[in-house]
Amino acid sequence: MKASTCRLRMSTVVLLIVFAASEMTVAATSSADPATSASCARPEYHQFDFWVGDWDAFEIGSPIKVAHARVDRILDGCVLREDYQGADGHKGQSFTIYDAARKVWHQSWVTNRGELLLIEGTSEAGAMVLIGEDHAAGTIVRGVWRPENGGVRETALSSSDGGKTWKPWFDLVFRPATPRSP
Repeated sequence: MKASTCRLRMSTVVLLIVFAASEMTVAATSSADPATSASCARPEYHQFDFWVGDWDAFEIGSPIKVAHARVDRILDGCVLREDYQGADGHKGQSFTIYDAARKVWHQSWVTNRGELLLIEGTSEAGAMVLIGEDHAAGTIVRGVWRPENGGVRETALSSSDGGKTWKPWFDLVFRPATPRSP
């Protein structure tokens, strides 16, 4: 075998070993699944943590449960996911994230009735205030979530005149879910 051919084969083997070693390093690094991504560890990413939990939802002043909602952190702790199961068959999910580039909270809400609602806002005095347009109803909506008595109260208002006047849309309290008996 010529010396040049031998050197070429040796170079190829060395390159393959280096490539394989670097791939193993990448695989080992990416297989780690931290509970919270380092990029989402800053305090502003936790302003809405009071909503994380397993909840039964009630209209304010009523003892009748209207829904069950579970809110958990997903995607390495960067996103809040809500799974809402209404007693009337209305089901929905929301995905809420702090958008650090714009310094706003963003929520996308979708339902089994083809509804879509995109709302955004900020934390204000311990409450989360998100506003957006309900295109289906032709209104602006404003939701406020705040911790209250070991639960969370969500109050929503709507405006059909561009925000000049507001009407109540709904007022819910989320209480820790009661364990279901087997």
